[in-house]
Amino acid sequence: MKLDTKEFETRMKKSIDVYANELGGIRAGKANASILARVSVDYYGAPTPITQMAEVKNTDARTIVISPWDSTTLKSIEKAILASDIGITPSNDGKSIRLVFPQLTEERRKELKKQIAKMGEDAKVAIRNIRRDANDKCKDMKKNGEMNEDEQKQSEKIVQDLTDKYIKEVDAVTAKKDKEIMEI
Repeated sequence: MKLDTKEFETRMKKSIDVYANELGGIRAGKANASILARVSVDYYGAPTPITQMAEVKNTDARTIVISPWDSTTLKSIEKAILASDIGITPSNDGKSIRLVFPQLTEERRKELKKQIAKMGEDAKVAIRNIRRDANDKCKDMKKNGEMNEDEQKQSEKIVQDLTDKYIKEVDAVTAKKDKEIMEI
């Protein structure tokens, strides 16, 4: 009996998704509404994402305009953005909030590349930890007599192939984000 790798593959896919989500929050000089995904506003006592209480749109490559559906929330949205870690000062014109993304300096680009590389390495470590869990399960199954040595080796090879596939995917996601940062 071989190891069922579906659970481990699902966990590896989730690691990639989490990593890609984290990268979406990195400000790369281009206006990207996904950086507001983690910013919540206290709306009638409940933390509410900006995207659920306002129209968020890119007007050009460097500008995001936030138009709240309820104009009384304008000040609280502005406060939430200022309190967040996105590093952009909002400008409020009484009807909407503008976020203008500054041009990245060469130094900032290099910092972002380092940050992305570290995040990529963390994602790879998470995938390798899943591989370790799968291999431990193979060893337990062999010890309990649920599989023989050949099946164990075959299962471990399948797990290693999965690991290699998802590590390549992390590298591809990292390269894409690096390219995005360097061409702005």
